[in-house]
Amino acid sequence: MAMQASAKRMSLDEFLQWLDEDTHAEWVEGEVLLMSPVSYTHQELTRFLLEILSAFVNVERAGVVCYEPFQMRLANSSRSPDILFVSNANLHRLKETYLDGAADLVVEVISPESRARDRGEKFYEYESAGVREYWLIDPERKQAEFYQLTEGGVYHTVLAASQGVYHSRVLDRLWLQVEWLWQQPKPTIIEVLRQWGTLSG
Repeated sequence: MAMQASAKRMSLDEFLQWLDEDTHAEWVEGEVLLMSPVSYTHQELTRFLLEILSAFVNVERAGVVCYEPFQMRLANSSRSPDILFVSNANLHRLKETYLDGAADLVVEVISPESRARDRGEKFYEYESAGVREYWLIDPERKQAEFYQLTEGGVYHTVLAASQGVYHSRVLDRLWLQVEWLWQQPKPTIIEVLRQWGTLSG
């Protein structure tokens, strides 16, 4: 998603009151940043990840999954990740239109215009805020990066294990076959759930 600076400047509370469900924007230190439309490739990959993560979380009753343009309110910014997961332990911070504080897991699907921002500004904001797990998915380069927060509050890169499988730390028993992200057509939810062992038959 490309980001364009708007003429609007306002406080974070004003931004959250001003924002509606049809406006895709983020807030960074008083400045409102409008987001441009995403590509089909971006949308398709985001939808796939949203569907399988939501299915897993629902089956496991692990919390809730939200998606863009839902806001994540941090100390000096309000970001709208492509996907965010909030564990049961943090559901008390979930408000009607935003999450007050860091999600447990954030997924950003990179567009060419967002590559520097997702790896730069957002990376350090999420790390500082305490987002415990950060997935960066780049469909153009077919790269998937996974970061987990250490006890010292610093992101550590976690590589996919043998056969390209990544195991989440935040969502126990959830694993991702990285090749799923690039294959066409994508696996169905039922196929993924069966491979996870959460669906029999």
